[in-house]
Amino acid sequence: MGRLRLAGVCVVVLAVAGLDARAQTTPPQGTLQAPKPGSHPAAPAAPPKAAPITPVQRVAPVAESSALGHSAPGKPPPVVPPAKNGHAQKPPPAKHSVVTKPVAAAAAVGATAVVLSKPADAPVATTPPPPEKPPVDPNKGSVTGQPIPRWAALRSDEVNLRKGPGQRYPIEWVYRRRDLPVQIEREFEVWRLVADQDGVKGWVHSATLTGRRGFVVKGGDATLRARARDDADPVAILKPGVVGHINSCAATAEWCDVGAGSYHGWIKRSAMWGISAGEAVGS
Repeated sequence: MGRLRLAGVCVVVLAVAGLDARAQTTPPQGTLQAPKPGSHPAAPAAPPKAAPITPVQRVAPVAESSALGHSAPGKPPPVVPPAKNGHAQKPPPAKHSVVTKPVAAAAAVGATAVVLSKPADAPVATTPPPPEKPPVDPNKGSVTGQPIPRWAALRSDEVNLRKGPGQRYPIEWVYRRRDLPVQIEREFEVWRLVADQDGVKGWVHSATLTGRRGFVVKGGDATLRARARDDADPVAILKPGVVGHINSCAATAEWCDVGAGSYHGWIKRSAMWGISAGEAVGS
């Protein structure tokens, strides 16, 4: 009997020891543990390679004309069309804010109107007469003293034509053709009233104009020739609206030395707008 009791005690002791060992090896829930070896997730795959960039292919070079821009003998002269963007364009409509008139406040009931009157003995201010202005010469600019009218050309490919001489006046047209000839008709401070080949008039800033002389082909097609003769070799056919620059033109000459794009030659004075009859340019 004593041996059985001793064996039971040993069994209980071993069971308690087993529970203590399991408690030491198995941590309770909610306890942070170091990860076991080999439990790390696999490394991510390598990123995909970038798509190959297609190299830019060069376009075949445009065949160049001769050094002087003349066409090869036996071939028809090239045709030069006017610029596609035109000479002047209407600006986009401005987003004007809505202006409302103030509503007059109603008079308070029983309010007494106060009328301000000038004392009878107050001295009357007298305004001195304005000084006499010197006579204005209509043939000369009031600012520069240069002849009026006179020729000029647009300095850049974007020039605003305004309704009046100032930034506060709205833009009526936008010119997008450098070297387009205009005629100055009036001067006011830094502003010039100009007219174009279509008779459109407006004010532009003097900084947008240059004294370089330009021309625009008027009427029908104009032949640019290698020399100042009707039987000279044709260099190019200039369509109406083509803009170029005048190199030189004698006062009594019928032909003028001009350039249009990459072409150089002679054109009749009567085929151009931008030069006056009997005017000498560059001589």
